[in-house]
Amino acid sequence: MHSPSTDGPVVMPTSSLHHPRSITALRSVKVLAGCYLGLSALTLAAVVVLRHDSAAVNAAVWVRTVIVVASASLTTIFAARAARGSRRDHRRLRIVSAVMLVAVAVIITLPGTFPLWLKLEQGVCGLLLAGVVRIVNGRHLRSAFAAA
Repeated sequence: MHSPSTDGPVVMPTSSLHHPRSITALRSVKVLAGCYLGLSALTLAAVVVLRHDSAAVNAAVWVRTVIVVASASLTTIFAARAARGSRRDHRRLRIVSAVMLVAVAVIITLPGTFPLWLKLEQGVCGLLLAGVVRIVNGRHLRSAFAAA
């Protein structure tokens, strides 16, 4: 049986959460994650519109854009929960943003599988994710979430 203290998410202390550097960092992460989600959703909409153009949209493009929208949704959710002080979601955010950044690098470097337009879009997603990765793995936030 679990003790009451382990049933819910672990939240960092209010003093760490309300530190000006924490507020700025977490706000930036939420903006970057929101932009990543917005761009990903627009890309999926473009794939739907271009679905009959086999040069622009192939099966790999469909799979990739759906995965990116799902990961962007998770990234946005984790960013919002981390901003409310959830240690677990800060850790999840660190993991998913790093994994997706690596995946973006692979997509961009794979020859022939994806059209240039998607590789360019993924490059922008990668820049947004790189910002998230840099901030959530920075000394201040790692210390703030570890201090609780």
